[in-house]
Amino acid sequence: MQIGDIPSEALAAFRRGGVIPAHPLALTADRTLDERRQRALSRYYLDAGVVGLAVGVHTTQFAIRQANLFEPVLRLAAEEAASWVSRPTFLVTGAIGPTRQAVAEATIARDLGYHAVLLSLAGFDSASDGEMIDHVRAVAAVMPVMGFYLQPAVGGRVLSRAFWREFAALDNIVGIKIAPFNRYRTLDVIQGVVAAGAEDRIALYTGNDDHIVLDLLTPYSVLRDGEPVDVRIVGGLLGHWSVWTHSAVRMVDEIKALPDGALDRGWLTRDADTTDANGAFFDAANDYRGVIAGLHEVLRRQGLLEGIWCLDPNEGLGPGQDAEIDRVYAAYPDLNDDAFVAKHRDRWLNT
Repeated sequence: MQIGDIPSEALAAFRRGGVIPAHPLALTADRTLDERRQRALSRYYLDAGVVGLAVGVHTTQFAIRQANLFEPVLRLAAEEAASWVSRPTFLVTGAIGPTRQAVAEATIARDLGYHAVLLSLAGFDSASDGEMIDHVRAVAAVMPVMGFYLQPAVGGRVLSRAFWREFAALDNIVGIKIAPFNRYRTLDVIQGVVAAGAEDRIALYTGNDDHIVLDLLTPYSVLRDGEPVDVRIVGGLLGHWSVWTHSAVRMVDEIKALPDGALDRGWLTRDADTTDANGAFFDAANDYRGVIAGLHEVLRRQGLLEGIWCLDPNEGLGPGQDAEIDRVYAAYPDLNDDAFVAKHRDRWLNT
């Protein structure tokens, strides 16, 4: 599958940018797949106005592979994207592990109608740039690839500007999720893409949960051959956006509609507020111990999930995380989308 094989409307929407939530996993109390609520989550995101869904990524829990849920969970999201809305939805799956595993996962996703694979390089700590590029090339031979700069604190590694230039020059690269949680390394990606002359072909999405709003607001200008090239991060592929999704879509639409020129300083406050909410959802105070359970807790409060169960029975909220979620709910009532969820929840769950 090549970029040209992606339906033109879906590809155009992805390149324009917007919200792509990292899809959670709905489980029953005995930690089996809750298909009804899994479908309801997809319906929530689709009705919220997202441009895509990312499934089989960290927020979906990597352990779905050992639980034999990788294909079933991808299939449910693909079915809802095809049947619930009439507009095209850009479908992304995560692929992990050594080349053989990543190629196999990309093949499953391609056969289910997914459009791109978000390719993690976790586990390639000692690999050379050339070895990683060979890995990417092998997966890109199966379907379009979305690169992923994962922060070293959670399993990623430092990747140079030269690496990103070589990456961006490969065939069948459709986008990059920039998530090093580091401004210098974020610039390395942007400058590498421009150096490769790929800024019109590769869509840049933020994964910097500590800098979401400013990533979307910033117009980057990078010199190439002495001439400035303007680049924007056009959207986000985020676990954070698996909750309060309708509000996130509205915010991104507002940012896209902003005129050039002076920026209202209120957007800087919005960035800080969003970062604070993210810290509560992701349990930053406890080194992300409750990163998935915190998202589940928000969805449970909204009635979309029955509980916060994860595949690992030892995974739950971190100490004090529940109170932190209470705090950000009270502090930033304009950021939640509880009213939108309450209005539509029964239809999502019972249709």
